[in-house]
Amino acid sequence: MLFHLGRYILLLRLAFKKPEKFAVYWKEVMREMVSVGLGSLGIVAIISVFIGAVATIQTAFQLVSDFIPKAIVGTITRDSTILEFSPTITSLVLAGRVGSSIASQIGTMRVTEQIDALEIMGVNAPGYLISPKVIAGVTMIPLLVIVSISLGLLGGYIACAASNEVSTADYISGLTDGFKVIILQVSMVKAFFFGFIITSICAYQGFYTSGGALEVGQSATKGVVYSCIMILFADLVISRIML
Repeated sequence: MLFHLGRYILLLRLAFKKPEKFAVYWKEVMREMVSVGLGSLGIVAIISVFIGAVATIQTAFQLVSDFIPKAIVGTITRDSTILEFSPTITSLVLAGRVGSSIASQIGTMRVTEQIDALEIMGVNAPGYLISPKVIAGVTMIPLLVIVSISLGLLGGYIACAASNEVSTADYISGLTDGFKVIILQVSMVKAFFFGFIITSICAYQGFYTSGGALEVGQSATKGVVYSCIMILFADLVISRIML
């Protein structure tokens, strides 16, 4: 474990050395942002709408007492969506989509000796391959989480409009009542760290792949599994520190 931790830290240190040619790196960063952000927008939107709708329906089902105001459904849905559902579930899904792609892409370059060719030409391979992906992850995943929060709350509104449990007026009242900025701040901090975890761990697994096509698949699987575990661990730590 200590061996892998040390090698992971050293790889990140190499990845964020001063670039040889800024323009080339800038192109890679923009390309990765499009891949991570726009490429994941569809699945994030679909998941967010359904999660918000389900959270609203289940909350309304559990609050059956006449002594509890119906507006509390909107408040609970808002807080749970912003704090937990949108950042965590979105990141777990992106670990499967983005993380496996990063690990398999870099792993394939390793087993086909393309990374060796870059190093022979004097290119900083970790910087060229990994740093644009990490920058794209910590930039675009928080933006995707913001989109997820908005669509999740919209899904809750649609669920209220389609059912008779809670009126849309009560739901909107619950959304706007007693909102605390710290909730959104915690969500953005989580999204930032989750983006770093997904991209860096999967890039590490891909960079040190050895063997052939079978090992590339195993590296992608390891990257996704380790990313998901670290996302849940970071979720616990950040919630404990900031809340």
